[in-house]
Amino acid sequence: MQVENIPESYIENNNDVNKELFIYDLKMTEAAIKTKVNLNMHMFSFLQVGKKQVHFLDTSVIVDNKQSLLIRKGNCLWSELLDKQNTYYCKLFFFSEQQLVTFLNKHVHRKVATKETSSYFAIENDNYISTYLNSLTSISNTPSKFISNLLAVKLEELFLYLQNKYKHEFEDYLLSLVNKETTSFKDNVEQNIYSSLSLEEIAFLCNMSLSTFKRHFIKEYDLSPGKWFREKRLLKAKTLLEEGNLTASDIYLDLGYSNLQNFSSAFKTRFGVSPSAI
Repeated sequence: MQVENIPESYIENNNDVNKELFIYDLKMTEAAIKTKVNLNMHMFSFLQVGKKQVHFLDTSVIVDNKQSLLIRKGNCLWSELLDKQNTYYCKLFFFSEQQLVTFLNKHVHRKVATKETSSYFAIENDNYISTYLNSLTSISNTPSKFISNLLAVKLEELFLYLQNKYKHEFEDYLLSLVNKETTSFKDNVEQNIYSSLSLEEIAFLCNMSLSTFKRHFIKEYDLSPGKWFREKRLLKAKTLLEEGNLTASDIYLDLGYSNLQNFSSAFKTRFGVSPSAI
C-alpha cells in the first residue's frame, strides 16, 4: 500500500499556501480504509460528516462529528468512513512546530508535561467549536496576503480556548509534542500484541520497512514475528475462552484474525481441539 504524505499531497500544486499554517477541506464520496499516512505537521481534524478511525503505535481512536482530534505528526493509519448519504467531510488545520513553540513560550509557564499523554487529544465539539469552524471558512475567502496573519491569530485563539477548557491536560499534550520521548522497539511491539494490525502495518507505525522490522524482531526475540504474534494471540484466546464468557466469534477479530475459519484452524493446530470444545 502506498504511503500518503500529508499535508504535502494536499498542497503540491499550490505555491501560495503558507507552509507554517494551512487549512484544507477534505471531502470524499468513497471510504478509505487504513491509509498509511506520513503526517509531517501537527494537525487538528474537525470531523463534520462521517467517521474517522486512526491507529497509532500505542493506541487507536474512532470519532464521529461529536468529537475532533488533535494529532501529533508522525506515522499513523487512518480510515475515513462515509455517512448514510455516502459523504465524508473533515476540516483540517495544520500548524508547524514553530507555531506551537511560540504559543508555549507565551502562554504555558512550564517546560515539561506532568504525566504521560496519548498520541492524540480528543476535543468535544461544542458551540464554540462550531462557531470557530464557521470563522475558518470565512477566512478562506480572504485575500491570500492576509490569510497567514489571520490564521496565526485563529490558532492562538483555539489554543487558548482549549487551554481554558481542558487545563493542565491540554497543556501536557502540547508539551509532549515538543518534548519527544523515544520508546524502545520492544515496547512498541508489545503494545500491539493483541491489535488487529498486520505485521506490515505495525512496521510502518515503527517507521520501518517490513524487512527491517523483521530483522530487528528476530534479533530481539530470537523468533520470527509471525510465529511470536500467533503464539501470544492464541494463548490469549485460550485464556478468554476458558473464562467462559466469550465465544470464538466474539474474539477472533480483536486478536488479529480476519475470519473465524482461519482463527479456528490455527487454534486447533496449536491446542489439538477446536475453540468450541474449550
